[in-house]
Amino acid sequence: MDRIKVATVVVFLCLMVAFVSPGLAQGKKAQQSHPIVVLDTSMGAIKVELFPAKAPITVKNFLDYVNSGFYDGTIVHRVDFVIGLGGYTEALTGKPTRPPIKNESRNGLRNLRGTLAMARYDDPHSATSQFFINLKDNAHLDPAGSGFGYTVFGKVIDGMEVVDKIAKVKTGNKGPFYNIPLQTIVVKSARVVS
Repeated sequence: MDRIKVATVVVFLCLMVAFVSPGLAQGKKAQQSHPIVVLDTSMGAIKVELFPAKAPITVKNFLDYVNSGFYDGTIVHRVDFVIGLGGYTEALTGKPTRPPIKNESRNGLRNLRGTLAMARYDDPHSATSQFFINLKDNAHLDPAGSGFGYTVFGKVIDGMEVVDKIAKVKTGNKGPFYNIPLQTIVVKSARVVS
């Protein structure tokens, strides 16, 4: 009789583990999900997916700027082989930024069409708020040899037609800016949606 009770308990526990394990695995997937941000521009919305597992410092930095409202009211300040944004107001003044972050360009992600990457100066660890959307595959922006590239941290998942529309605007020179849209394109808001 006791053996039957023990066997019943063992079978019950095995069934519990079998049914609970898939739920735990889904919970882990939810924790590892990729944040989604919508950039609402004056030319339409661009939805981007971020890759925190590949670029944790960069994604945290970007989300800190998004969540603080930093990007609201900034402009697209460059259109050529990339769309540059994230640092200037309509008056073409730079916004004060947080300290620069570590370059994570050796994360296996490449500067392909539709990906987001951090803009920086010659110092590989000088990225702050400015980022760009690649308009084409830009292998020359990837790390080469022992050098650093430009850190890819996300990709456009909806609104590539808006990106392509921005890519076709007329550009010119204004002050220190080259290839700046002649018609101002504003990021009205940047928000995390999931």
